[in-house]
Amino acid sequence: MRGLQFSRFVPGEDDKSPFEKLLNLFTQLLTYTSGDVTEALQWLTELDKEYNLTNEEYGIGDFIQELKDKGYIRENEESGQISITAKTEQDIRKKALEEIFGKLKKSTMGDHNIRKSGQGDELNADTRSYQFGDPLEQIDVTDSLRNAQINHGIEAFSINQDDLVIKETDFKTQTSTALMIDISHSMILYGEDRITPAKKVAMALSELITTRYPKDTLDIIVFGNDAWQIEIKDLPYLQVGPYHTNTVAGLELAMDILRRRRNPNKQIFMITDGKPTCLKNGKQYYKNSFGLDRKILNRTLNLAAQCKKLKIPITTFMVASDPWLQKFVTEFTETNNGKAFFSGLDKLGQFLFYDFESGKKKML
Repeated sequence: MRGLQFSRFVPGEDDKSPFEKLLNLFTQLLTYTSGDVTEALQWLTELDKEYNLTNEEYGIGDFIQELKDKGYIRENEESGQISITAKTEQDIRKKALEEIFGKLKKSTMGDHNIRKSGQGDELNADTRSYQFGDPLEQIDVTDSLRNAQINHGIEAFSINQDDLVIKETDFKTQTSTALMIDISHSMILYGEDRITPAKKVAMALSELITTRYPKDTLDIIVFGNDAWQIEIKDLPYLQVGPYHTNTVAGLELAMDILRRRRNPNKQIFMITDGKPTCLKNGKQYYKNSFGLDRKILNRTLNLAAQCKKLKIPITTFMVASDPWLQKFVTEFTETNNGKAFFSGLDKLGQFLFYDFESGKKKML
């Protein structure tokens, strides 16, 4: 009689339906087209011609109809314009989180977390001796009974305070984060798309916070000549404009928002690719793109110092490797006592997520 053999099921690309395969590619294209459905579908059609993504049984037309039926896109009956729905916006955020956080879990890159144990809400593998005031629910019963047997024997079993062992925990802090994204023209200059990775990181971080850390807050700020706040749902549509880099306006808005947040821990993440080149005095703009302007630099450094006094650390993610920018970033970081990463576009998400996760552990 022939027996049955079982093996571990590992889902792969071949196990997905034609719709799921095309949906994954379609959502990626939407990020690059800033939510323009028509352009994304045109790209998808061209890719289909070149790589035979569909077949005679299931074509791009079938995919478009299924997108409508399942509520991913909607068509304006009067204008004929097609747009994505809130369902698609969330799906894009989830895929960004899977893409970035999934790579992070598999990465061998060193984790710079510094964790200290204390009374908290997440158990870890460490234990210690019981101290007066420790909560009873944290007692490690197995290790405590083992200690009692070793110290007093089995025949005359007894247990006292010296036998008790406590399971260590890590305390997860509540954090208010302001994420600043540079949308100046240089974010798409020199043939390098820097805004798309920045959008992906912002979408992934927003999805992580809203699902895993619901008590946290995330405020997203974009800055060019001016700075303004955008909603999470607006991220797929974010575009670069013909702007200079008004870092001062971004920092001022971030500080104003964080002042109103009641969480004890506050921080600013800033994704940029260049130096500050713009200020606004009243209705007039002061601009200088040629080197580091001392007037602009001093205002920027003053805000970094103010954030330090307010205990708001700034972590700068510089998505450019120009050596002459490092001096500015170094001076800015030292003034704030913050952190800086000179990251390539492929490592931006990993750096940001490692830094965010390490900040969730309160130093006791």
